[in-house]
Amino acid sequence: MELNKIRREYRYSALTRKNATAHPADQFRIWLNEARQANVNDFSAMNLITCSPGEFPQSRIVLLKDYNKDGFTFFSNYTSAKAKAMELNNKVGLHFFWPELERQIRIEGLAEKTPRQVSEDYFKSRPLDSQIAACASSQSSEIDSRETLEKQYQKVKDLLAGQAPECPENWGGYFVRAVRIEFWQGRENRLHDRLVYVHNENGWKIKRLSP
Repeated sequence: MELNKIRREYRYSALTRKNATAHPADQFRIWLNEARQANVNDFSAMNLITCSPGEFPQSRIVLLKDYNKDGFTFFSNYTSAKAKAMELNNKVGLHFFWPELERQIRIEGLAEKTPRQVSEDYFKSRPLDSQIAACASSQSSEIDSRETLEKQYQKVKDLLAGQAPECPENWGGYFVRAVRIEFWQGRENRLHDRLVYVHNENGWKIKRLSP
């Protein structure tokens, strides 16, 4: 496949200082809602980037479950590879990509565990089978086969006998407190719009970046 010959123009929309909001959380809300209304597949999916000291950066897709004016929340196993990385270095990146809208959002922030009650409340809201899977899986640990995983899942399910499990101590939420958020809108001739919000002691400052 001759990838260097694949080209298309970006004409969906524009992003200017005039039509951008003063606070990045409001701009994020607008774009997230527009992605949902456009039926973008997995519109709440985001790439989480971590980097342990001395190691290569790692990225994986997680699902955004909540956000507010200060940051973004997702949930995971606290013994997973990403959890261990964040324990050593809590500086992380988040990346949303909505190709249907020719948009990206890049976020830099500091990750911290959510209060335990937040983790327990969300865990209880999940489907029962997902709760069981969280109890049965030791995320990121090596297993010898798919069959082993399925047997462990069935074992936990049988022990519970239809009852909901307690939220495991090694499972819960992370809140990424944002310090920098960039909104990228594709434009014609690769003259893309890039507005970045940078947080300081006085609040948020908006800058335009060259594409």
